[in-house]
Amino acid sequence: MTSIAIIGAGPQMGMAIARTFGSQGLDVALISRNRAKLDGLVAMLTAEGITAAAFPADVLDHDALSRAIKDAAARFGGIDVLEYSPLAVESTVLASPAESDPSHIQHEIEVQLYGAMAATKAVLPAMREAGTGTLLYTTGAGSLDPLPMVGNVNAAAAALRNWVVNLHKELDGTGIQAAHVAIDVALDGSSIDPNLKAAAPEAVSSVYWELHTTKRDQAEIVYRG
Repeated sequence: MTSIAIIGAGPQMGMAIARTFGSQGLDVALISRNRAKLDGLVAMLTAEGITAAAFPADVLDHDALSRAIKDAAARFGGIDVLEYSPLAVESTVLASPAESDPSHIQHEIEVQLYGAMAATKAVLPAMREAGTGTLLYTTGAGSLDPLPMVGNVNAAAAALRNWVVNLHKELDGTGIQAAHVAIDVALDGSSIDPNLKAAAPEAVSSVYWELHTTKRDQAEIVYRG
């Protein structure tokens, strides 16, 4: 298996990760809701000499997500790396802890945690059979140090982080790496937190490659620039 599936693929981190892995010879499967957006990203990667294809699916539709991942695996002969980026899915509501009601957090839990679980279920059996694979999951640093203005998003991100770190422990010794990346910078200077240092997505994407190759014993990296 020599391919990566990037779920929640977008023009910033998704493309940076695609270029990092694609430049190393991996085929790239891009998965998100918008077919037109994906086709544009695929065209850019193809022009750069990277083999890529689009597989539209909404992470809230677990059956469709599973089908997209299986279609990608069929196209590329398996999925060696799964990267899940719920940050690429726009939140419908931002709520502080005092303002949140269960529905605000439930939506974020469905996007961030439940979507990650569904995606993992779609690739893990083949990875177990092969005895190798990499599972990478992205949040903002609010999963560790939350901000009140995005309390509902951070609560779900913390749940995803907890699940990933535990998954890393469970898979230890199987040849499968599971790890969490917390991005504590403003990508291309864009962030709701004015105190964050700015960084280009390309500077962050090397962390994912390290977790796939040289840092497979690590359950988490917090990128602070």
